[in-house]
Amino acid sequence: MRLISMDLFSGAGGLTEGLRQAGFETKLAIEIDKYASQTYSLNHKKTKVITQDIRKVNLDEIKEILGNDKLHLLAGCPPCQGFSSIRRLNRKQAVSDERNSLINEYIRFVEFFNPYTIMLENVPLLLQYDLFISTREKLEKMGYKIDAEIVDVKKYGVPQSRKRLVMVGSKLGTIKVAGPNNKNMTVRDCIEKLPCPECSTDRLHKIYPIHSKRIQDLISLIPKDGGSRKDLGSEMQLKCHKKANVGFNDIYGRLRWDAFSTTITGGCLNPSKGRFLHPEQNRCISAREAALLQSFPMDYKFPADIPTSRIALMIGNALPPKFSYYQAMNIKRHLLEQLIKKN
Repeated sequence: MRLISMDLFSGAGGLTEGLRQAGFETKLAIEIDKYASQTYSLNHKKTKVITQDIRKVNLDEIKEILGNDKLHLLAGCPPCQGFSSIRRLNRKQAVSDERNSLINEYIRFVEFFNPYTIMLENVPLLLQYDLFISTREKLEKMGYKIDAEIVDVKKYGVPQSRKRLVMVGSKLGTIKVAGPNNKNMTVRDCIEKLPCPECSTDRLHKIYPIHSKRIQDLISLIPKDGGSRKDLGSEMQLKCHKKANVGFNDIYGRLRWDAFSTTITGGCLNPSKGRFLHPEQNRCISAREAALLQSFPMDYKFPADIPTSRIALMIGNALPPKFSYYQAMNIKRHLLEQLIKKN
């Protein structure tokens, strides 16, 4: 049975990659960012990608692309930056951000295409807000049985600690968010066997920041396998790090070989943004290493001729494909079981 899917706010294609591995055929994706859309197309050549603001997308034109195919799964990760823990810091309220309302576009697509099942992924803090509560209520009024859970991708075979809100729904019957499989992967499992970037023919592996001598000397002193700037004496601290309430403790920290990676963010190619130093080598992780820690396949393509900051942002913003795969397999089993029963 062909299982047809659509990916909204598709980014570089992490969600679609997991759907592909699970056997879904993603006929259409929508992504506003030209670099992310370019990356998506490099890896998912059979999918029609619309590079446009989703608020301006004509649904009748999308329907023509789908043709007579029934949509089995509508999936998406609408940006809600105002609800992220980094943006909010210690604030109790969400940060005002026009992207917060993009979840309404997801609802617009569900109403129009009436898919059998839906999946939505987002930041955990969204669960607490009226925007999510009203979204769930709207979907339930449309006839969807809904389940929503905050889960950590490290419990699904991804070598990274990353908590996400996942919501699934079905018009065919009760469905639950896929539970953990506890197939733990460590940083060592993921990147230890890679050659050093200088010895690699992989263009993406050669992308990592080159620092001033002062910063490079500081990095070389940070203890291997999990050390951080706090292990250095005060005389070695950067002046900006000596201030009270400087911010994140993990900056200029090394990953640990036999543990999960910290969350790979859009700053993953900048050690001043988090614990992104290689466990052993005196450098930041490379773009390929960051992508692998996000569970992208080794042969997943990213354009090497675009700004490094945009590559890092695409990787950091992606839904880990391996996590997407396990959620998609759960939905696939539900679909096959219910559709066979229905027929």
